[in-house]
Amino acid sequence: MTTLQMTVADMACSACVDTITRAVQGLDPAASVQADPQTKQVQVDSTADEAAIKAAIAAAGYSVA
Repeated sequence: MTTLQMTVADMACSACVDTITRAVQGLDPAASVQADPQTKQVQVDSTADEAAIKAAIAAAGYSVA
């Protein structure tokens, strides 16, 4: 399992957190996603590839740094 820390600048509310969580868990249902809209930080613990996770978040409408 890999831990990724990323910034999602346009994440603003709990609905954003839910959307990002669903996007990541669509790739890896066992993934753990912790997201804080105030700090714009997302931590993902997953077996999925980093590029795939970032692409899934981007496909959900969010920019990932």
